[in-house]
Amino acid sequence: MMDLVARYVAAVQRELPESKREEIGRELKANIMDQLDALTDQQGALSEAAISEVLKRMGHPGRVARQFVPPQPLIAIHYMPVYQHTLFLVLGLLFLLQVVQTALVWMSSSDMGIIAYLFAVARGFIEDSLFGFAVITLIFYLMSRQTHEQNDDSDANWQPQQLPDASHGWQVISRQDIFSDLATYLFLLVVIWYPAVMTVEQTDSVRIALSDHAHQFLRWVSPLLVLGIVASMWQLRRRLWSRRMLQGNIVLNLSFVIVTLMLAVFTPLLILDQAQSPGVYDLALLERSAQVTLIIIALFPLWEAGRDLLRLRQF
Repeated sequence: MMDLVARYVAAVQRELPESKREEIGRELKANIMDQLDALTDQQGALSEAAISEVLKRMGHPGRVARQFVPPQPLIAIHYMPVYQHTLFLVLGLLFLLQVVQTALVWMSSSDMGIIAYLFAVARGFIEDSLFGFAVITLIFYLMSRQTHEQNDDSDANWQPQQLPDASHGWQVISRQDIFSDLATYLFLLVVIWYPAVMTVEQTDSVRIALSDHAHQFLRWVSPLLVLGIVASMWQLRRRLWSRRMLQGNIVLNLSFVIVTLMLAVFTPLLILDQAQSPGVYDLALLERSAQVTLIIIALFPLWEAGRDLLRLRQF
């Protein structure tokens, strides 16, 4: 009957790393024998069926082995929030860039219909996202394999007095909000400066574009986007709103409101190559649509500025 116990312990050991098999095997066998001895005191000599029932209650050998040595996840748990947000940020940027790139091709090609455009966006995004997913996962996998002694030391040295004030639940900055802002700033910078690296043939083939005056204005305000990226990185480091950070965020958002409204009143805002698309587009209608869109866009940073003003009064 003890052969059944030995077989059970051996089955568990086979699921364990070699360096831990002996130690865990002895501990497991001692645990089983304690249970059998207690049962023997109650019932007398045990049959093979009774021993089998005890082992079944302990669980499958594979599950018991995982209780002693939990499997190492591909990405360490403490990296998982950053990994998820980085993945969403990169995939979001890849999608936006694919939309812009395919739109440029679409505007320069009279043969591409809307269905072909959507398929081109989907195909390009899937190809880019698979590569991006593989690279990001590999980076975080390698980071997860490293030792975490430094993190353990920092956890051991924490002090309760260092904990943030619990009076305002909104003070904790959401990583999702930070990465969304970063994606927006980076995307706008790419849209503004991408035409600078376009070839002459690509530039000539674009049917609808911003006017030179409007494009030059956007290049002048590019440092504001860089400042937004720096502010987002600082928020990612601090993860807690302070009075100074709120004040800076209010100024930044109001600046975006002013810039967006100034862009909306530019005349002309767009240029249209009538030679490539005679009678297809109404420039005046496109101008009005773009202006209304910009005004709607300006409402978002305006709302955030108002929100932060209310929060600032609560300090």
